[in-house]
Amino acid sequence: MKKKWLNTITTVTIAVTALSTPFIPLNAAPVLAAADPAAAKPNYTSRADIPAQYKWKTEDIYATKEAWDADLKKVRDLTATFTAKHQGKLGTSASELKTALEDFSELNRILDKTYVYAHLNLDANNGNADMQTLADGADALNADIGSKLAWFVVELNAIPDDQLKTLLRAPELAPYKNFVEDKVRTKSHTLSKEMEEALAKTSPLSSNPEETFNMLTKDIKFPMIKDEEGKEVQLTRSNFITYMESKNRDVRKAAFEAYYGTLAKFQDTFSKTLGGEVQANNINADLHKYSSALEGALTPNNVPTKVYDELVDTVDKNLPLLHRYMDVKKKLLGVDELHMYDIYTPVVNYQERYIPYEEGKQLVLNGLKPMGEAYVNVLKGAFDKGWIDVYPTDDKTGGGYQWGTFDTHPYILLNYEGTFDSVSTIGHELGHAMQSYYTNNKQDYLNSNYPIFTAEVASTMNETLMFKSFYANAKTKQEKLYLLNQYLENFRTTMFRQTQFAEFERAIHEAAQKGESLNAETLKKLYLEINKKYYGPTMVSDDQIAMEWARIPHFYYGYYVYQYATSFAASTALADQVLTEGQPAVDRIRDNFLAAGNSAAPIDVLKAAGVDMSTAKPIEEAMKVFEDTLNEFEKLVAEVQNESTASIHVAIDGKVQDFEQPPVNINGSVLVPARSIFETLGAKVTWNEGDQSQSVTVTKGDTTIVLTLGSDQATVNGKSVTLEQAAQRVKDFTMIPARFIAEALGAKVSWDGDSDTVVIAQ
Repeated sequence: MKKKWLNTITTVTIAVTALSTPFIPLNAAPVLAAADPAAAKPNYTSRADIPAQYKWKTEDIYATKEAWDADLKKVRDLTATFTAKHQGKLGTSASELKTALEDFSELNRILDKTYVYAHLNLDANNGNADMQTLADGADALNADIGSKLAWFVVELNAIPDDQLKTLLRAPELAPYKNFVEDKVRTKSHTLSKEMEEALAKTSPLSSNPEETFNMLTKDIKFPMIKDEEGKEVQLTRSNFITYMESKNRDVRKAAFEAYYGTLAKFQDTFSKTLGGEVQANNINADLHKYSSALEGALTPNNVPTKVYDELVDTVDKNLPLLHRYMDVKKKLLGVDELHMYDIYTPVVNYQERYIPYEEGKQLVLNGLKPMGEAYVNVLKGAFDKGWIDVYPTDDKTGGGYQWGTFDTHPYILLNYEGTFDSVSTIGHELGHAMQSYYTNNKQDYLNSNYPIFTAEVASTMNETLMFKSFYANAKTKQEKLYLLNQYLENFRTTMFRQTQFAEFERAIHEAAQKGESLNAETLKKLYLEINKKYYGPTMVSDDQIAMEWARIPHFYYGYYVYQYATSFAASTALADQVLTEGQPAVDRIRDNFLAAGNSAAPIDVLKAAGVDMSTAKPIEEAMKVFEDTLNEFEKLVAEVQNESTASIHVAIDGKVQDFEQPPVNINGSVLVPARSIFETLGAKVTWNEGDQSQSVTVTKGDTTIVLTLGSDQATVNGKSVTLEQAAQRVKDFTMIPARFIAEALGAKVSWDGDSDTVVIAQ
C-alpha cells in the first residue's frame, strides 16, 4: 500500500518503492512449543534486546542523523533551484526537458530517502520521541515539496500535443518517454496551475474522514466479555479476531455481538466519516472531469474500469462455490445454523509446533526454489544483509510490509510468531522485495514506481508457490487438510471478501453520485444485502454484520481493495505457469513483470508475463482453482472420516455397545453419539431449545455437565474444563468425547488397543 502522504506529490513525482499492505494472515492455529528448548519462541521486551542479525540496517540509508539533516537541506535547495531553472521552460527543447527530468529525478530520489529512513526508524520503535520528531520532520518536508512542485505536471500538460510528440522523438528523451506520456495521458483531467496548486494545499482536508475514522476507532472502548475459562476479559480491536477464532462458540458470539453492538452506538459518526470520504472522491472526480470516482481512481493508474466491473461480475457468477464452501464449514463445525461469528474459527483441528525463524527461512527458500537459483541466491542475501526486521516488540508497528527506495535495498518489517502464517508472510513480503530489486536494477528511477495493481501479484505468487511446497511435503492427511483449508480461506478472504468490499464501495459512490443520502441506515441495509448475497442461504447473516463496514479502513483508500482480488487471480495463473513450464516461465515473469516497474501499463506488463487481466479469464480460472481445491478438501475429509469410523468400539461394563451412529476417531479422540452414551450411563439429557449456541445439559446425581456444539469448552458443576476435542455434528448426530463424559460421570476409562475399544467401567 502506498501511504496517503503521497497524495500531494504523486501527480508530480515518483513514489518510493511500493509499500505493501500489511499481510492479512489466515486463521491462526494453536502453536506448540518447539521440541528443542534452544529453539523456543523468543520474547523480546525491547528493541535493545534483539540481536543485530534480526534487525534491519537503516544505517545503509544514512550512517548518521547529521547525514539525514544534510539531505533535508539539500532537498529544499534543489527544489528552489529546480523551480527557478525550469519553470516556464519545459517545452522549449528536448535538451531542456531532458535536463529538467534528470534534475527532477535527483531531487526526488533524495526526498524518498529522507522520508523512508525516518519512517522505518519510527515503525521499529514508535515509542521513541526522537524517532517521532524525525518522522514529523520528514512529513513536513514532503508536504512542502509537494506543494512547491505542483506546477510541474501542469506545465507538462500545457505543452501542445504535436510539440510534445516532436520532443519525445528525440533520442535523448527515449528513457523518459513512458514517464512523460503517463503524466500527460490524463491531460484532459488536469486543471489549471492555480487550481492544482490550490487542491494540493487543501489536500490535507481530503484525508480528514480517514483521520477521524482512525481516531474514532482508536478511542472507542469495547465491553468486557467472558473468555474460554469464564474469566472477564477486555475486548479490543486487536484481540477481536482472536476471540472470533475461539473454539468456544459462546465466546465467539459474545465477541461478535459486543464488537458490532459497540460500533452501532457510533453508527451516525461512522456514516459521516465514510460519507465524507465518498463525497471527497466524487467531488475530486467531478472537478477533474471524470464520469465517476471509479474512473478517477483507476485512470491515473492506467487500469480500465472494465477490469473492476468484470471482477465483480465474474465473482458474482461464481458465488455458488462460496455457498458450497459455507455448507462444508457448517458440517465440519457440527452446527445446525452457521452464523457470521462462526466464519473465523478453524474447521480443521491441527496443532502447529513453533517454527524457529532460522527454520522458517529455509522453508521459504525451499518453497521458492521453482523461481530458480538466481532468485533464491538474492533471497539468501536478503536474510543475511539487513533487509529484514524480524521480531515484535511492544513499540513496533504491527503486521508486515516491504518498503525502500530506488537507492537502497528493500526493507521488510515482520512480526514473526513462528506459525505457518508467519512463514508465508516472509515469502509474501519477499515477493514485493524481489520486484523492487529486479525493477531497480533494470529501470531508471522514473520508471521504477510499479503500481499496486502489479505489486500484490508478486507477493501472492510467492505465497501460492510456498503453499504448493508445504502441501507436497505434508506428512499426514490432517496436515494436508489444514493446509487446504488455509488455502481455501485465502481464497475466501481475498477473491471473495475483497470483491464483496469492492462491490459495496462502488455501490456507495454511485448512490452518493445520484444524490442519495449515505446515512447509517442506508449503509447498513446495503452492506447486509451484499453480505447475504455473498455468503448464501447456509449462512445466517446476523443483523450485527450490517455494521462491518465501520471497521474496514480500506474504504478510505479510494477503490483500493479490488486490487487484492485481481492480484490474487493473476498470481494464481503465474504460479501455475512457473510450476508447469519451469525456467521459460521464470525468465518471462522475471524479465517482463518483476523487472518491468512502471515502464508500461500494468495490464500490458502482466500480459507480457503471461496473464491477460483485460479479460475475465484469469478470474474464471482462479474460480476453477478454488473449486478444485474444495473438491480435494471434501475428498480428503471423507477419507479421514471413513478411516475414523473403522473398527472403533465402545464397551460399557463389559458389553460392546451398538450405537445408532458408530464412534469416530478425530485427532486421536474417540467421539460417541451424545444421547446414546448419556442414556447408557444413566444420565438425564436436556437439549436447550432455541439456544443459538446449541448446548446440552446432562445431569446424573449431583453432577451437571453443559456442553456446546463446536466448542472445546464445557462446564462440570459450573467449573470450566477444556475438552480434548470439541463436540460436533457428524452425519446429523451430536458427537462428544467419550473419555471426558465417562470420567465426568464417575466412570473409569481405558483403551484396549488390541480390539480398538474404549472400555468404560461404572
